Amino acid sequence: MDDSFTAEIKAKLISIGSVRLDPALELPEYVGRSTAGPGAGGRSVFFTADSRRVRLSIRDNSPLFIRPEGDGVAIFHDGSLVATGMLEPVGAHCPHQAYITVSERCIFHCAFCPVHRIQGPVKSQDEVLSLVDEAFARGNLQAISLTTGIEISPDHEVDRMEGIVTTLRKQYDIPIGVSVYPTYDSSERLYAAGADEIKYNVETMDADIFSKVCPEQDLDFILNYLLNAVRIFGKNNVSSNSIIGLGESDETVISGLKTITVLGVLPVLRPVVIHPTNPLPGAERPSAERLLKLGKAAKEAMNRHGLTPLNARTMCVPCTGCDLTPVIDF
Repeated sequence: MDDSFTAEIKAKLISIGSVRLDPALELPEYVGRSTAGPGAGGRSVFFTADSRRVRLSIRDNSPLFIRPEGDGVAIFHDGSLVATGMLEPVGAHCPHQAYITVSERCIFHCAFCPVHRIQGPVKSQDEVLSLVDEAFARGNLQAISLTTGIEISPDHEVDRMEGIVTTLRKQYDIPIGVSVYPTYDSSERLYAAGADEIKYNVETMDADIFSKVCPEQDLDFILNYLLNAVRIFGKNNVSSNSIIGLGESDETVISGLKTITVLGVLPVLRPVVIHPTNPLPGAERPSAERLLKLGKAAKEAMNRHGLTPLNARTMCVPCTGCDLTPVIDF
């Protein structure tokens, strides 16, 4: 296989995280909009080549530029060719998945996330079902992934997700993944409703940074219910995002990887997104070199505990667009 789009090049693109588009590529099927997490409100494209995929936010001031090239596209960095490949149709947020944000508002005030200030709409169950139906009609729908902010309370969101998953499971025989803030019985309820995978995000394993950037959350509570989730959903069916670039040390990240993987949880190392409307003092997008170093540490930790992203079917792990993914990317 011609491996011209290497893990090193992907790491460089992720470290920049954004791109300018040739006007000819501003097509609805290629441009997606994020409604959850740090990238909420932004637009992006998915570039793929040589079995690797990267998601890049669209920014007018980016040093990266994508233009049509032959039957595909080419990415340039300050005028120099970086990679050639294709743009992928987005579907619902990412390729091959109906990845839907149910509540685009949140009562938590996490420093890295603009959702609590944007306070977007909350989708009804009928609206969610309609979006999944539309994604299915476009073809090649391989998974349904549901995420959400917290409109009223974590328990209220679990109630909502339980109803949606129950209805979707009756209509679709494909994997369903759910990402919520955990409650004492969220794993039991969502598994019984028909969810196949679940994600509870630790956000950062640096306890001091966590207390500052996630003041309403409880890191120990999340870790306890990640362990409970593995007991219910099984190893390789539970994942958790850790944001890289909030000021944490590499040693803290590597220690956190050990803590997460020993539980049986797939770690996702997510580069910090510094939203234009949400500056983060002290935050810095990680370099390509740092992403590769920590990615290799994640791979070692996963191997040590018999974890593999190859078994993941929903949400961020199989998408690979925002992160360097062990085994799949390197």
